[in-house]
Amino acid sequence: MGGPTAVLEGLGVRPADADLTVVQFSSAFCGPCRATRARLQHLQATRPGLACVQVDAESHLDAVRALGVRRTPTLLYLDREGRLLGRSDGAPRPQELTALVDAHTGARS
Repeated sequence: MGGPTAVLEGLGVRPADADLTVVQFSSAFCGPCRATRARLQHLQATRPGLACVQVDAESHLDAVRALGVRRTPTLLYLDREGRLLGRSDGAPRPQELTALVDAHTGARS
């Protein structure tokens, strides 16, 4: 048991590659998951310091349990060193997600 970092690495998460890495746990029939994924894709296209990793919660139940994911979407926010900066349990409001991303990627308006 290597802890949360080892679990995330097992999912292909590489925080050292970006200023901010957002890991989104989703499920197939989750409408808010799709909306959040689309918002993240838009942000990623305009903020080079942002990396997004999508994880199908149903296919990764061990990781879901290890990380305490109780609902979808759940987003984990990691800095370049892999430290957990925060999490959203449920879909964050678009402006909250944008503000959080901008605070950690140095995006300019």
